[in-house]
Amino acid sequence: MPPKIVVIGAASASFGLGTLRDLMLSEALRGSAIVLVDLDQEALAPMAALARRMNREWGRGMTIRHTADRRRALAGADFVIVSIELDRERRWRLDWEIPLRYGIRQPLGENGGPGGLSHALRVIPPVVAIARDMERLCPRAWLLNFSNPVARVCRAVTRCTSIHTVGLCHGLQGLVGWMASVLKVPADALDAKAAGLNHFTWILDLRLRTTGEDAYPLLRRALKRHDPDDHPLSRALFDAFGLFPSCGDNHIAEYLPYCHLERHRNWERYHLRLYDWDAAARGRKQARRRIRRLAQGHGSIEDLRSPSGERAAAIIAAALGGRAAREIAVNVPNRGCIANLPDEAVVEVPGTVSRRGVRGVSVGPLPEAIAAMCRTQISINELTAEAAVTGSREAALQALLIDPMVNDVDTARAILNDYLRAHTDLLPHFAVRRRGSPAREMSS
Repeated sequence: MPPKIVVIGAASASFGLGTLRDLMLSEALRGSAIVLVDLDQEALAPMAALARRMNREWGRGMTIRHTADRRRALAGADFVIVSIELDRERRWRLDWEIPLRYGIRQPLGENGGPGGLSHALRVIPPVVAIARDMERLCPRAWLLNFSNPVARVCRAVTRCTSIHTVGLCHGLQGLVGWMASVLKVPADALDAKAAGLNHFTWILDLRLRTTGEDAYPLLRRALKRHDPDDHPLSRALFDAFGLFPSCGDNHIAEYLPYCHLERHRNWERYHLRLYDWDAAARGRKQARRRIRRLAQGHGSIEDLRSPSGERAAAIIAAALGGRAAREIAVNVPNRGCIANLPDEAVVEVPGTVSRRGVRGVSVGPLPEAIAAMCRTQISINELTAEAAVTGSREAALQALLIDPMVNDVDTARAILNDYLRAHTDLLPHFAVRRRGSPAREMSS
């Protein structure tokens, strides 16, 4: 039987199209059954039409269906790829603007800090609902999650369901590519071993593939000649902790207490750039116009014959194959992979993929200072998962209060109250106590 692969969030102009390209280009997945799922039927219809065109012109022999009914799609699935967002740009902007009222200027506001909490509270419930449907309709299927914040979303799924879950992110590959450019070698010339948390991993070992030579001394020398304004925060942490973090200053700054205070303006010192919500929205509109044109048969699709850089299709192909394959980074339950982090935490480590599943590779302990920073984020992830699933304001407040960006109880209460008001339509379970009585706002 050919595998059945369900893609939820398939109408995304970037993720959806990239995932389709990867699935279509995989020889191992030729003849698969692909089901595209999205609530946005207006955007999904042209994506499905383009998928059928790619299938036809490239001779992939796949069966393509599309639907808004995820339960219908999930029945009998073997693999479920998920990347969903809810009103992405507008909500993300609110996540950033609300803490600014109280003097907290987040470097990004997506995965860590107050914005990371708010983002997770919105995304976790629908992803957990998908996983619960999978328990009934395809209990042996794998869930491959791309929805941010990856570690928090995956931890909620592993807490609440028995579904085999792996989180995926291309950030480490991008950082290794940057290091290769600094060293003036091809990107595939470096072999990196990294571990930690998603968007907050640390390069434990860096070597030249051809010789096995330790590339860290080479990198240190090269960085002395390199533009000092390129990755300045990562380089400062490299000097302080002896390991280079990934994946980029804007991401790692979300987990640190150094760059967010309005009065310090450290984001200027480290050249941290805000996400451009307006440009992203314009880019999505342009991409959707192109998808519609291609779906109607206008223009060539040959320039789509290149991989997206994401790893879902490769992991599925490896799972169907006979030999284990190595992945540079997977987000999975720790289970001893990082010796000095909790077993139940979702960590990002190298992994192996086989018919038995995706398994993390043991890397030993992290240096204690780095492990301490990771443990704080793991505790935040646990509280966030609890809050998102149960609607607990107490857990959400505690997650804010131990976050490195927050240093005042009243500020934390005020930010949480504002978030719950701003996103109340997507967080209805926070408005009602377990016994059904209305929840009062926390006093501030």
